[in-house]
Amino acid sequence: MIDDNLLRDLTPQVLGVLVRRGADFSAAEDAVQDALVEALRRWEDGAPDDPRAWLVTVAWRRFLDARRSASARALREIAVEREPGAGPAEQADDTLLLLSRCCHPALTPASAIALTLRAVGGLTTAQIARAFLVPESTMAQRISRAKRTLAGERFERPGDVRAVLRVLYLMFDQGFVGASPNAGEADLAEEAIRLTRQLAASVPDDPEAAGLLALMLLHHARRAARFDASGDLVALADQDRSRWDTAMIAEGVELLQDALARDRLGEYQVQAAIAALHDDAASAEETDWTQILEWYDELARIVPVNPVVALNRAVAVGHVDGPLAGLRAVEELDAALPRREAVMAYLQERAGNTAQAARLYAAAAERAPSTAERTHLLKQAARLNQNRSTPS
Repeated sequence: MIDDNLLRDLTPQVLGVLVRRGADFSAAEDAVQDALVEALRRWEDGAPDDPRAWLVTVAWRRFLDARRSASARALREIAVEREPGAGPAEQADDTLLLLSRCCHPALTPASAIALTLRAVGGLTTAQIARAFLVPESTMAQRISRAKRTLAGERFERPGDVRAVLRVLYLMFDQGFVGASPNAGEADLAEEAIRLTRQLAASVPDDPEAAGLLALMLLHHARRAARFDASGDLVALADQDRSRWDTAMIAEGVELLQDALARDRLGEYQVQAAIAALHDDAASAEETDWTQILEWYDELARIVPVNPVVALNRAVAVGHVDGPLAGLRAVEELDAALPRREAVMAYLQERAGNTAQAARLYAAAAERAPSTAERTHLLKQAARLNQNRSTPS
């Protein structure tokens, strides 16, 4: 038998507890009433040892359930109010908006790439960590810091497409340069191509998005020939061109031609044009270095020339105007520039200065950014030294 007096005594006490915990009076009353109804159903065989605590626990749960339900209902009402009318949904801005968020200028390039792979690419933290060759805990912290950096930022409109293109370009470059036959399951280069396809589809009137996609495809088409059977790096001039992906090259060229036809030239279109000239040559000897040099000069008129482009242009100068002219172009660049010695070694070898070239290859190997590149440069130095020591 339930003691009505006990319930009357406990009701204000329980109500006071709920109000003290932050519940508004009306909601607290409703919750307490629900708890009392539950008590009438459960206490038929007698009240629990601590009836007050029992009522407080049940009433507080009812209050929390009601608040969650009200919040969910409000969210549903807002969603219904904002829901677009019937018809095809516009998807273009969604891709660009999310990419813009991940490529926010407040993030470092490495963090932007990691967050893009996580949020847009759908890769796990472990997969991204393996692609970057860092511990999973390190990558988890990097992604968490990136999210904290963006906390409170508003993303009502897509951001600068140029910033997105830059991050995708860096992602591809890291994946392509660092690729090997034993690459991990998270392929940064292929992810960059996939995401750039999405971006190009979302901004069909932007020739630079198409230009970047073309550039990636024209480089990626050579990937199968970049390493030999032993896993050693193979220079472009020595690659087996029959292993290049001709369908991918054709797609890249078509994208590039469509982009150039819009007459809004940009840096990625120019770089794609240079890549297309390399891909179009049936052999290294047939490469049209004159046109390549012209495109490098065009690139210099569009954007400030970065060190990598400057070194590549020096190689083109060496082929068009002679290796000594190429060396003079390299000597004008910063002596601390990565791969500077490697380019100088290549040009010195073309000039017939094999001893100097061998020394430069060895020096370049000491500063090589990857094991594959270091091995390749050491092999070049050994080859020249062996040729010098072999009697003619």
